[in-house]
Amino acid sequence: MNNLLQNLNSSQLEPTLQTDGPMIVIAGAGSGKTRVLTYKIAYLMSKGVDAFNILALTFTNKAAKEMKQRISSMLDDNESKNLWIGTFHSVFAKILRIEADKLGYPTNFTIYDTQDSQKLVSSIISELNLDKEIYKYKQIYSRISSYKNSLITVKAYNSNNELIEADRQARRPRLIDIYSEYVNRCFKSGAMDFDDLLLKTNELLSRFPEVLSKYQNMFRYVLVDEYQDTNHSQYLIVKALADKFQNICVVGDDAQSIYGFRGANINNILNFQKDYDDVKLFKLEQNYRSTKNIVKAANSLIEKNQKRLEKVVWTDNDEGSKIKVNRLLTDGEEGRFVASSIFENKNSQQLQNKDFAILYRTNAQSRAFEDSLRKRNIPYRVYGGLSFYQRKEIKDVLAYLRLMVNENDEEAFKRVINFPTRGIGQTTINKLIVQANTLNVSLYSLCKNIDRAEVNISSGIKLKVLNFINLIESFKISAKTKNAFDITNEVVNDTGIIKTYSALTSIEDQAKIQNIEEMLNGIKDFVEIQKEIPESTGSIGEFLEDIALATDLDKDDQDTNKVALMTIHLAKGLEFPIVYIVGLEENLFPSAMNLNSRNDLEEERRLFYVALTRAEKKAYLSYALSRYRWGKLTDSEPSRFIDEINEEYLDILTPINENKFRPLVSSKPNNEPSFNKLRFKKVTAKPKGNFKKLKENTNKSNLFDSNLVVGNLVEHIRFGKGEVVNIEGRGADIKAEIKFENGGLKKLLLRFAKLKIIG
Repeated sequence: MNNLLQNLNSSQLEPTLQTDGPMIVIAGAGSGKTRVLTYKIAYLMSKGVDAFNILALTFTNKAAKEMKQRISSMLDDNESKNLWIGTFHSVFAKILRIEADKLGYPTNFTIYDTQDSQKLVSSIISELNLDKEIYKYKQIYSRISSYKNSLITVKAYNSNNELIEADRQARRPRLIDIYSEYVNRCFKSGAMDFDDLLLKTNELLSRFPEVLSKYQNMFRYVLVDEYQDTNHSQYLIVKALADKFQNICVVGDDAQSIYGFRGANINNILNFQKDYDDVKLFKLEQNYRSTKNIVKAANSLIEKNQKRLEKVVWTDNDEGSKIKVNRLLTDGEEGRFVASSIFENKNSQQLQNKDFAILYRTNAQSRAFEDSLRKRNIPYRVYGGLSFYQRKEIKDVLAYLRLMVNENDEEAFKRVINFPTRGIGQTTINKLIVQANTLNVSLYSLCKNIDRAEVNISSGIKLKVLNFINLIESFKISAKTKNAFDITNEVVNDTGIIKTYSALTSIEDQAKIQNIEEMLNGIKDFVEIQKEIPESTGSIGEFLEDIALATDLDKDDQDTNKVALMTIHLAKGLEFPIVYIVGLEENLFPSAMNLNSRNDLEEERRLFYVALTRAEKKAYLSYALSRYRWGKLTDSEPSRFIDEINEEYLDILTPINENKFRPLVSSKPNNEPSFNKLRFKKVTAKPKGNFKKLKENTNKSNLFDSNLVVGNLVEHIRFGKGEVVNIEGRGADIKAEIKFENGGLKKLLLRFAKLKIIG
């Protein structure tokens, strides 16, 4: 372990060796803060701290997974599997499943995603006969979400006259009725939304002292990454858990606090030293990511903020080129400029597509860049668009799976009771909903006893309802003995979903079949991976939990060599050799919605700081003098943030004070800008098949049939090359411990592990 600590610089080593008591690590962009957390956990374990006594909270599953793998590799043992490392939501979901009965929930409660929650809110608004123009379901859901993150329950709302009056002034006096019914319906359905994972954990720890004591004693060391992004609810949970031993380490950068719009409170990090006695403060100020020019430019920008912790970020990296500022006539021209620049940089510097990122303030800005990249045959991926698991056909299949795990899931029930069509119309469904609410039972429970229920529907319709219930019951029986792939395969065939789409001939409907096939491929892959983990079953429940808690950036893309297009909020934590920050115009960036207060403006400036510090080698800034808005070309002016960067770090290609109607680049007679003057031979892109066919593994070198010994060098399809360090078990339960170059130490069941002996 001591040898490994030599990889840390003195600033990183100090907080790593400080094991006890409250401490805060203020970490500049690219300074290795996650590295410090990782080494600190490994150091604690090397000193005898039980892995079960360490809790580490992150903001992405990807970060948690990488930390675990790195710790496993550093310690050369399997103890890292016992660490509680994960996102706030995944860790608290795990605790809530263990303690669910105390709050009246089943252990297999459903986790509603945003779409599920919004759909339920929309249904309630309709049932209450409210004006949908005043009670817009997305706005109402957002309001409920903000209440929950501020720990404002229905009871708390009813005793808060200011909130009641604010909603009355907004002509939404019945918002509380929607909130109350939404909470009741979720509870009746055995479901929690994402905000509940925090709200209910707070409730659990505050209402049940014995539960709080249990987890305080369990988590003797609490570590939090990206502490500046925590909201009030997360802050209270962390404070409660760490209160007994106060061995709490928080790591973050106030200059990268950019989630105020969803409840993040920068004061959590600014005031940390007031929350605990004798807090140790450490600063990581050396940037390992970016060139001197980029680091100094970012410093000159962020120093304009008044609300910040003092630090001076510096780097030993090369000076690097100045940041290029590009002024274009229109947003379309901006898109063409960026695509041309990527094309030229790729060819002149032998770079790959994945070395480039285009960052913008809002998702709507992606269109111009997508159009231009397509015309240049440059592959790209838009992050933050419609997730694969949000597509209708996928949500339909998932609804069947969710009903198998939790029959009281009302949203899943309503989604598929008449899909594929089985003659149960919306009028019937509405009658069932009314009766279920009257009796305060779930829809599924009502329909199970439909023969005895007092619902005004015909005997023929009742039979159809019972047939649906029997179908679900048969799936539930099958699910007891089948893995996630086999039961899903059964569902898509026995329900008639595939048959329904196959009977349709449109391209869109055929694409839906391909998406379902790809979903099955993904579940097959999930099951195969789970087989290698001894304690896993590869069940439907495990699969649903896995996708419910995944974030967009956690999802794997088979072809990763693509230009990344994303909002700056999504780019946080990432880095790219070359970054384009586009749409730098007043009222766009900074956003017009965030110009009303200093706090909002400072968050916008921090957002720009985050964008700039994603760049390793080069950064390009661009803005357009005119931009289409609602179909009309409107004038724009450059963002104040460009002017706030010290000019010595900028290469202004199109001076800001020039007459905006003067041509910015030399033009051909046909008015084609000069950056398009070079013509390149068109390359036909290699077809990219997104859907792999399912097939059995035909690898003849499967180690279960071979004479594997300690010391063998092997290769795994996911973890790469590794060395066998231990073999245990007998027969079908033989396991091998393998130290992989990339994946760390893994224990795999040989009958499922797809391995080759290579030495």
